[in-house]
Amino acid sequence: MSTPFPTGRRPRIGIGGMSVRSATFSPHRTTYDDFRVTRGAELLARDAWTRPDGDLSGPVEWVPLVHAVAVPGGPVEPEAYRRLKGELVDRIRQIGPLDGLVHELHGAMGVVGLEDAEADLTEAVREALGPRALISAAMDPHGNVSRRLATALDLVTAHRPAAHSNAAHRPAAGQDAARTRERAARKLVERLAAGKGRPHLAWVQVPVLLPGERTSPRLEPARSLYGRPASIEELDGIVDAAVWAGWPWADEPRCKAAVVVTGDDPALAVEQARSLATEYWDLRHDFVFAAPAGDADECVEAAVASPARPFLISDTGDNPAAGGAGDLPYMLGRLLAHEDLAAGRVTALHAGITDPAAVAECFAAGVGAGVRLSVGGTHGPYEPYEPYGPYELAGEVVALREADEVGGDVAAVRRGGVTAVLVSRRKPFRSRADFGELDPRGYDLVVVKAGCPAPELSDLAADWRLALTPGAVDQNLRRLGHRRVERPLFPLDPHMPAPDLTPELL
Repeated sequence: MSTPFPTGRRPRIGIGGMSVRSATFSPHRTTYDDFRVTRGAELLARDAWTRPDGDLSGPVEWVPLVHAVAVPGGPVEPEAYRRLKGELVDRIRQIGPLDGLVHELHGAMGVVGLEDAEADLTEAVREALGPRALISAAMDPHGNVSRRLATALDLVTAHRPAAHSNAAHRPAAGQDAARTRERAARKLVERLAAGKGRPHLAWVQVPVLLPGERTSPRLEPARSLYGRPASIEELDGIVDAAVWAGWPWADEPRCKAAVVVTGDDPALAVEQARSLATEYWDLRHDFVFAAPAGDADECVEAAVASPARPFLISDTGDNPAAGGAGDLPYMLGRLLAHEDLAAGRVTALHAGITDPAAVAECFAAGVGAGVRLSVGGTHGPYEPYEPYGPYELAGEVVALREADEVGGDVAAVRRGGVTAVLVSRRKPFRSRADFGELDPRGYDLVVVKAGCPAPELSDLAADWRLALTPGAVDQNLRRLGHRRVERPLFPLDPHMPAPDLTPELL
């Protein structure tokens, strides 16, 4: 891009933000140490377009602020949030005037005792930047966009399905985030190059709240719905269009689907936002799980009876990649309740239950030793899930692994045909390597605490089921007990009347 800027100088654009998805029903708490904080040259080196040889580094001076990202978990501790927010705001004030900011958010960050955390953060950023700088936000489509947040932004976009994604594969979340961040940056640079100020934002929330496993862009109707913003963006007078499914595992009024269309033609932006929101509402009954789904016993029975090996089951309700505590042994109990698995006629590998004390006992006993463990409930007991843990497990220690990069110390205990993998820190199992010396291909069943499995596990599996298990990220939203979301809300209120989907022009 060689377009001269109206000011006759290179604009200064900051890069920063804070990104985490928080399951507010989880007893887990996200601390400062859970965040990976990137600053300075490391932040500039993250993306090709901000590096010295990047195509946007000639016309723009990129100013690294601070970016913090954490693996999904329970709500962020207030002290951690204040510390990171304070660093971002202080850095903005210290580095002098900025013309714009690429603001990286998720949209599902929860902070203990605080409502609408992203709006709170963005308002503080806006105050530090001043009213003239443009804020361009890059967000995850499983986040929430409240009116308060949208009002504080100038540009906003969200992940879109890749052109080559299909039912079996999709880009990793990091790739989605990088593409969205680049789009947010380029839109901002184009805006500044044209000497334009804030476009109109046509914002509307849709009273639908569905989990990602039912709104996957792998499948219709989500595939086509999430593909529409790119075509809307091609219209003259439109800058960007985006759709958010909302975050179902939090209990705040902002939690619902949303549409934002930004543009210089306000009437067209409103028209397209209304069309997209209406389509979302009309499709609400058509969203389906990405695989056959049932309760734990139904999935175990189907897997045992099937000739497909290995047969993958997702223990969805306690998925740490969505913020679950990872400590519920419910699925382990259901596996060992099946006669063929308990007797060893069928084998299963179940990963991974978070319990540092149980792992320490296994290390003290050693491989080959018999142990009697109280497994799970590390963060409990807590009211909704008290009936599901801990689980009394007697078995043989069959494997130990020290200092896994994510899971810490790892132990495997076998009882009957079931091998349970225990971790000292919450760990999603996404790849063959995550299992260490235990080869999942050598088991009849593989059970992981996950939603839709990562591509490597999907390729490994001969068949797959989604087990609708209890937990902080329960797919059955009625079991969670939302009290603060705005009602009526589909599917909590399946027979609700049609809503007013008239967009508001911000």
